[in-house]
Amino acid sequence: MSFTWRRRRAASYFVVLLGLVLVGAVYATITGSAEAATPSAPSSAQIAKGRQIFQQTCSSCHGLQAQGTAVAPSLIGVGSAAVDFQVSTGRMPAKEPGAENDRKPPALTKEEQRAVTAYVASLAGGPAMPTPAEVSTAGANTGLGQQLFTADCAQCHNFDGAGGALTQGKSAPALTESTPTQMYEAMLTGPEAMPVFNNTTITPQEKRDIISFVTGTRAEPNPGGFSLGRVGPVTEGLVAFLGLLLFMVLASMWITAKHRKTETTDE
Repeated sequence: MSFTWRRRRAASYFVVLLGLVLVGAVYATITGSAEAATPSAPSSAQIAKGRQIFQQTCSSCHGLQAQGTAVAPSLIGVGSAAVDFQVSTGRMPAKEPGAENDRKPPALTKEEQRAVTAYVASLAGGPAMPTPAEVSTAGANTGLGQQLFTADCAQCHNFDGAGGALTQGKSAPALTESTPTQMYEAMLTGPEAMPVFNNTTITPQEKRDIISFVTGTRAEPNPGGFSLGRVGPVTEGLVAFLGLLLFMVLASMWITAKHRKTETTDE
């Protein structure tokens, strides 16, 4: 009986040990996946390369130490999200002051962009670049994104993200070529005339909802013919009516002027 009790006790210990091993294996798998999904920290070599590129292409405006000058602001503390947005959209390095609002093909390669971003981010803190998981629109609420975009973005970027004119000669760029990462970074950092929508003002999930709406409108057909910002058939009909009315007024004025000219000649 004593032998049987010892066997049962040993078996219970074995079951507990096996359970601990399984729990450890599952934990290692989960943490390993999380670490793999997290971008690795930039190396010292990458930061050094970024510093070299920065001094060659950016320091003439932003200063050798990114401290800012009379023609360009300081980049200390702006964060990697702001730098990545500017260089990935070709706005920076700017060929001339005042042209940074225009989207252009990037002047730097992907590797050079990452290096410059890593260098500026190493100077001080700031909003970090979003990860692929943070900008993923899987499971996003497109309907809520439309409401948020209409309330917070449409007055500048137009109802379909086509862009529009602002005051003092500025303009809101079109979102037709913006990637989800670039849109997320723009909301997070507020480039140029755009206000900052931090994660308290617009939560990360709401940012993904907005991105889902903007990217979704690109694939939607426009059955109304010529687009007027997708503001609806009533407004488009009004524009057509006013255009036709203007044409009729001009035609009447031309016919009247021609008739008077004919009467004067006869006299």
